[in-house]
Amino acid sequence: MIKNGHHATKESGNEVGAGPGGTAGSPEKRKRVVRVWCDGCYDMVHYGHSNQLRQARAMGDHLIVGVHTDEEIAKHKGPPVFTQAERYKMVRAIKWVDEIVEGAPYVTTLETLDKYNCDFCVHGDDITLTVDGRDTYAEVKTSGRYRECKRTQGVSTTDLVGRMLLMTKAHHSNIDKSDYQQHTDNFGKGPTSRSPWTGVSQFLQTSQKIIQFASGKEPEPGDTIIYVAGAFDLFHIGHVDFLESVYKQSDKPYVIVGLHFDQEVNRYKGKNYPIMNVHERTLSVLACRYVSEVVIGAPYAVTADLLDHFKIDLVCHGKTEVFPDKDGSDPYAEPKKRGIFHTVDSGNDLTTDDIVQRIIKNRLQFEARNQKKEAKEMAVIQAMKKREEEKTKQEQDQTLPQDEQEN
Repeated sequence: MIKNGHHATKESGNEVGAGPGGTAGSPEKRKRVVRVWCDGCYDMVHYGHSNQLRQARAMGDHLIVGVHTDEEIAKHKGPPVFTQAERYKMVRAIKWVDEIVEGAPYVTTLETLDKYNCDFCVHGDDITLTVDGRDTYAEVKTSGRYRECKRTQGVSTTDLVGRMLLMTKAHHSNIDKSDYQQHTDNFGKGPTSRSPWTGVSQFLQTSQKIIQFASGKEPEPGDTIIYVAGAFDLFHIGHVDFLESVYKQSDKPYVIVGLHFDQEVNRYKGKNYPIMNVHERTLSVLACRYVSEVVIGAPYAVTADLLDHFKIDLVCHGKTEVFPDKDGSDPYAEPKKRGIFHTVDSGNDLTTDDIVQRIIKNRLQFEARNQKKEAKEMAVIQAMKKREEEKTKQEQDQTLPQDEQEN
């Protein structure tokens, strides 16, 4: 069970007290609002993106996120999975985001930072390149208005695409097996390249990571405690629209999300579901501003004990199919008997299956996109390595005695 404040934006800016947006320093410094800029494609938004924005928000007081258009992404990287309208809404739903800019330019300039009164921009410790291989943050780096945050290990769009195409039931534990490696070779870490930015690595959950994503708010008097349950796999815009609709069921909602264990999800969903394991799904849901608390490994049936323990006022489910429990019974029988069950129509019928179909339909395009991306990254890595070698040689030459330099 993880608690997560549903209005955590203001609190998260104090995570790093000694940072630019922290509480350390004089009263004059504390009065000044530090505005932070992030930008990106934010395609197939996952907890890696959320963690970048969490870290960026902790560096200041107000986080503005620029999201690129479909046209810009297609030009510099290849076709996005989600439309720009879907991506705008996904980023708005991340609880650390204060404001978004639609159609932000792909190359980050001082003009953009000044336009939105941002002190600096923040990006992960990887590199983003234009179609012709230039660093998109070169200008702000040179000017000293660039900050770096740590990239989240164990997750990338590359990896998730590979998992969707790998039709096994245990792909989370098969990361070192030959069938998984075959797909990672197609989508990152190919036989001729080893980019640390595009490659696939294994996600390892820690208690610290969960604490960073959760804010620990208890229900307040007068809150309506609402319970929803499911897989919430590949957390996407369909989930966001549903949770937003659930959130709007009350003036003072406290939304608890029950996440089913991987084996349970595979029982009722089949195929290679879930794509993301329960630990990854936990972080994805915790990052959503409409969620107050997460129950990890929630029982499939919404029992009387669960309702009483959390003092549930309302149980909601979308218009999607309700799969029966192992014994064939209705998992929502108890809340229905109590008259607290409600079907919520979010107006968005998008499912995880639909996302997987988008990937499969455009498989060759995504393979080509990632291979092209990695080739550009490897060219940059080789150039950086060459510059470092030349610099080392110059330093060594300068330390040699004069007669040896002349020889």
